[in-house]
Amino acid sequence: MDARLQQRVQRYGWDRAASYYEQSWSRQLAPAQELLLKMAALQTGERVLDIACGTGLVTFRAAAEIGSSGEAVGTDISDAMTEACRASAAERGIHHARFERMEAEKLALPDASFDVVLCALGMMYVTDFAGSIREMFRVTKPGGRAVSAVWGKRDRCGWAEIFPIVERRVHSDVCPMFFQLGTGDMQSILFSNAGFENVTSERITTVLEYENGEEAYVAAFAGGPVAMAYSRFDEAMRAGARDEYLESIASFKRGDGYAIPGEFVVTRGVRPRTG
Repeated sequence: MDARLQQRVQRYGWDRAASYYEQSWSRQLAPAQELLLKMAALQTGERVLDIACGTGLVTFRAAAEIGSSGEAVGTDISDAMTEACRASAAERGIHHARFERMEAEKLALPDASFDVVLCALGMMYVTDFAGSIREMFRVTKPGGRAVSAVWGKRDRCGWAEIFPIVERRVHSDVCPMFFQLGTGDMQSILFSNAGFENVTSERITTVLEYENGEEAYVAAFAGGPVAMAYSRFDEAMRAGARDEYLESIASFKRGDGYAIPGEFVVTRGVRPRTG
């Protein structure tokens, strides 16, 4: 798929997913976000960028950690996501966080302008992994840190069948390389190639818990990366996809609910002070 077309698919897909995202994923993504923030080691007064911020789950926590003397900037490809963040910031009275629609592949931000750059489970969706990590490096101040969390290996993510299930119904090429960054040391290698030093990665396993099949199905199809393709399904296609997906996760059923395995990889690097 052409890069610009893929970006449009992502943009409008996440616009559609925005209203489902937090209820579907906030609890399930928390372990990766916790580790990302721990590795970032935010300090009072720092300037922080959160790329692919979604509804601000990480951005608002970062804003709390740096305090009102710092600044948190969230960017996302989706207008609906950034608008939701602005509304939430206004409602909470958070004045040191701002949000802009922006593509990770080409950040409209000055060089060396942030103490810390974060990307919490957004890097899998970009059209250019290496270029987007170079952009993280570019906007990080000398001596500053960058941290990115991605999903791990495909065979360790029990929900992964959503992609072939969608492709069997609607040709979309959604996230064709989704699991690449979580395989082996790929993300660490790209961090090092971009210029970061002291690169470290941690790989953690998790369990995605859902109270019932409907909750698991909605999260996977309406609240995630295939939302745009899913919006093109008619009722028969949706019913078929639901049955096929629930069959694919049947081994993770626990009573009425589901405990679906997952894996995250979180990588941290430091921009050298010189060079």
